[in-house]
Order: sequence, then C-alpha cells, then structure tokens
Amino acid sequence: MKKTLLLLPGPVPVAQPVLEAMAWPMINHRGADFAELLARLERGMQPIFGTKGDVLFLGSSGTGGLETAVANCFDPGDRVLSCPIGVFGKRLAKIAQTYGCTVETLETEPGAALDPRALRERLARDTERSIKGILLTHNETSTGAQNDMAALSAAIGEHGALTIVDSVSGLGAAPFEMDAWGYDVVVTASQKALATPPGIAMVAVSERAWERIERATIPRFYFDLRTAREFARKGQTAWTPPISIFYALAVALERYHADGIEANFERHARYARAIRAAFEALGFRILSRHDAHSVTVVAAYPPTSTDAAGFLKHLREEYGVVLSGGQGDLTGKIVRFGTMGDIGENDILGAIGAIELTLDALGASVAFGSATGAAARELASPVLTGTR
Repeated sequence: MKKTLLLLPGPVPVAQPVLEAMAWPMINHRGADFAELLARLERGMQPIFGTKGDVLFLGSSGTGGLETAVANCFDPGDRVLSCPIGVFGKRLAKIAQTYGCTVETLETEPGAALDPRALRERLARDTERSIKGILLTHNETSTGAQNDMAALSAAIGEHGALTIVDSVSGLGAAPFEMDAWGYDVVVTASQKALATPPGIAMVAVSERAWERIERATIPRFYFDLRTAREFARKGQTAWTPPISIFYALAVALERYHADGIEANFERHARYARAIRAAFEALGFRILSRHDAHSVTVVAAYPPTSTDAAGFLKHLREEYGVVLSGGQGDLTGKIVRFGTMGDIGENDILGAIGAIELTLDALGASVAFGSATGAAARELASPVLTGTR
C-alpha cells in the first residue's frame, strides 16, 4: 500500500500504540474487565466534556450519537431552533425533521460563526416558550468555522429550551465546559481529536436532559439513552460493543491526558494558525472569518487559476498528501486541511512543501519557501489556550 499522509477533518492518523491495542484479545462485555474499562473511559472523557455527569458510549459514528440525542429528547411536533453554520449543522436539523420535529432555522453566512446577538434576539421573541430545543454546532468542518460556545450559552440564558451540541469535531481540540455553560446533551466521536479509529460515539447528558428524556415519546430502541444508562450503571453497554475500538480509545485517552488537555488545545490552535499562514502566502483565501476560525480544519479557496479538484488529485497522487474537498454548495470550490490525529510539525511542513510543488506543477506562480516559512514562524510561536 502506498504511504499517504492523511490530513482530513476525519478520520485521522492514529498512533501505532493505539492501533496495536485493537489486537488485544476479546473479553466478556458483561464481565468485570469490561466494567473497569468502561469506568476508565468515562473518567477520561468527563474532563474533556467539562462535566461531572453521565458520559455514555455507543457503538456508532458521530451521526449515530446525534440521532440518539434527538430521538431521546423531543416529541413529534416539537419546535426546535436549528442554528447551522455548515453542512453538519444542517444534517442535525435533518435528523430532527426525520423524527417529526418542526424545525426553524437561524441562518448564518458560510465561514461565519453563529452571532450570539441573533440567537439572543430570536429567543427573546419566543415569549410563549414554543421553542423546545436548540441545535448547535461547536465546530463545523465543512466551512472551517467554530462557534464561541461560552457566548452562545450566555445568549440562551434562562430561556429553558433543551440544548443539543454537535461537538464531534471540536471536543478535545478546543475548550468545552458543558456543566459551567449549561449545555444539556453534547455529542462527540472517537475518530476526530481523540485520534482513535471510527466506531464509538460519546454522549454526555445533563440532569435536566434526563428529566426530559424520561418524558420523550419518540420511539427508540438501539439508541435509547435510558437503556444505555441502565446498563452503564452495571458496567456494561446495552448492546455488543466494538471492544477493539474501546481498547484503542483507552490508549488514546491515556496519551491525550499524558500530554495534557491544555497542551492539546494549544497544539491544534497552533497547527491551524500555521496552515492559514501558509495558505495565505500562496494566494489561498481562507473561508472562515477572522473571529470564527476552527482549530481542527482550515477551509480555503485555492488561487483563482487553480482547479480545486485537480489540485487535490495531484497532491494525493504525486505526493501522497490527502486533503479534503468541499461539501454541499462548496463542492469543487474549496480544499480542507485537517489538524487532528497523530501528526507533528514535520508532517504539517512536509504537506505545505508538497502544496507548493503541486501549485507549481499546475502552472501557478509560487515563491518556493514562502508558505513553509510562514508556517514555520507560526509553529515556533506559542498560542494562548483557547484562541482560534
């Protein structure tokens, strides 16, 4: 197999010790060893979510976790306010529509974060409290934008609507304080900032959300959080878990906490800043606005003379560097460079060097070393924790 450097918004490169853990022998998922493993995973995830409450583990992708959140928290006909900032926010709204919710959308321009003032003003007009739920995205990989979740929490205030947060591509790479900010259900997955193969969704649930879950009437079976909590209290998952991925996640979390949560935040922010500097040096136009940059993916329009699809193809086939293209309305228009996974500064600089060579091969004017130099300067500078 040809060696490639995977720099996607997910799945991401996985460290060898994490991969090797998947070769460990199977154990009884109803036994004491698995119970200890599950408890260790919950302890490892709680500070990343910023919660002391329940964290449940599901054998699914992040989308399965989001479907779980919707199916457990609402009734058919409930009005929910969707606040998408890209494709994945719209997917969450589609899930709610599928389950019979009435979805109202608060629009945001591509590349921008949700304006807390717009959210506050819409909720202030809801004097009858007809909005039962608010659907939010922490980090949007389709546009490379990231929301200020603390500011959105303040904007929601005491409205009372249940909040569901898609933090699949944000949690672990940027600060999140579920309890302090008052979010109700937060979802993430194994294959993003936690640098584990796909297969596990993690759902953190507040006490207030549990009260709503007990009353919700949407039918659910495999993704019933009540059942998941019942089995979690016995040290089990409700259904047969992907044990090998659980092993991998345990090792990944050990490595994550050995580095330190703050160091992980700083690394992702620094890598994203270096990539933006490199892109700008080469004439790319960053899609995300200056106050809304994601730390896990940089989305950018290539130079006007460069076809995005041809650029990605040449970069992949000639140099083994795999970036993503656009989604939805941005298909064929942008490229996306991910910062997550088992990658280092040499990988970032090597990929940027390959980008310079690719642009030159495609006929663009390139000052060799301009992008790698710009990136190197940013990589050499520390980033304040939590900055975007």
